[in-house]
Amino acid sequence: MPTVLQVLPSLGGGGGVERETLYISRAIAAAGWRSVILSGGVADREVATDAGAHHVALSVARRDPMRAPSTIGRLARLIGEEDVDLVHARSRWPAWLAYYAARRAGRPFITTFHGAYSAGWPGKRRYNAIMTRGDRVIAVSTFIARHIAETYAVEPGRIRTIPRGVDLAEFDPSRVAPDRVGALRDAWRVPDELPVVMLPGRLTALKGHLALLDALARIEKSVCCLFVGTGDANRAGYRARIEQRIAALDTTHDIRFTGPCGDMPAAYTLADVVVSPSLRPEAFGRVPAEAQAMGRPVIAFAHGGALETVLDGESGWLVPPGDTGALADALREALGAGAAERERMAAAGQAHVRCNFTLDGMCSATLDVYRELLPATS
Repeated sequence: MPTVLQVLPSLGGGGGVERETLYISRAIAAAGWRSVILSGGVADREVATDAGAHHVALSVARRDPMRAPSTIGRLARLIGEEDVDLVHARSRWPAWLAYYAARRAGRPFITTFHGAYSAGWPGKRRYNAIMTRGDRVIAVSTFIARHIAETYAVEPGRIRTIPRGVDLAEFDPSRVAPDRVGALRDAWRVPDELPVVMLPGRLTALKGHLALLDALARIEKSVCCLFVGTGDANRAGYRARIEQRIAALDTTHDIRFTGPCGDMPAAYTLADVVVSPSLRPEAFGRVPAEAQAMGRPVIAFAHGGALETVLDGESGWLVPPGDTGALADALREALGAGAAERERMAAAGQAHVRCNFTLDGMCSATLDVYRELLPATS
């Protein structure tokens, strides 16, 4: 029975890295293997246990070169004590620690390249490059696979492209009862008479909230615009910038911050169109895939993972990055679409997700990569 160790800073963020770790842990357990997750706190233990994993608490989030040798030693001993067969790192500093520990213990090492990491200061590119040192390097999109090959000169034979997966049991329109949608409509005070434009995502400038506001300023038809998500205290200034822009707009639009949402399938059902105007290319971008799984048309800037997840003119619209005029044109077209056109786009988006971006497909392909390095597994 193989044992796979996944290493990441924390399970508490609720983002794509954390969710994917838990999804893969469940797949490991379902295959009859043993899953171990190492992350930074005892508070993660319950979440890991629910995903079928044995949890080990060890702080690997803080970049501390002085403590790195002792942490690497602890990790190497853990690999032996837990009889780990393969180590899978999902974040840069933990990957530096896990790489040397895996090499010391003589175990295969895999990374998942979750983002097009910036290289804004001297040495940053070398720091990022640890994510290319895996015996196999999993890229979360074709965009990221090209980025790895071109930026870090990684030979294609080590790269495996595995797009992120949508849980179709969760993101299934037939399973969203009307009372769930009604509860969100009431909680967010969404007017019945207005179409709903939704931008799900953290309150950070990269998600493009201001770009959407600039596009809405060009739209004559009144809408209810929902910013679904939240930010931490460090982003309070950004929310203030959004609020200032809203106040300066001469508009009849009803624009609301909803805060975090615990029922995204119902949230997508509430929307008439979902917008993903990320200012930088997303490595993959779950929002367009999830929204299409729920039968909702998507508008996105045409770069990064959106070029793979959104079928321009079929399941949504891709517009030139940063072009708020083109974004406004796409919004007009989306809001003016008739029932037959919306049904056509919904069917196209759902079929696209089912064929290319399922959770089962992601988990199966990841275990196949493990099997490449553990040929005796079944």
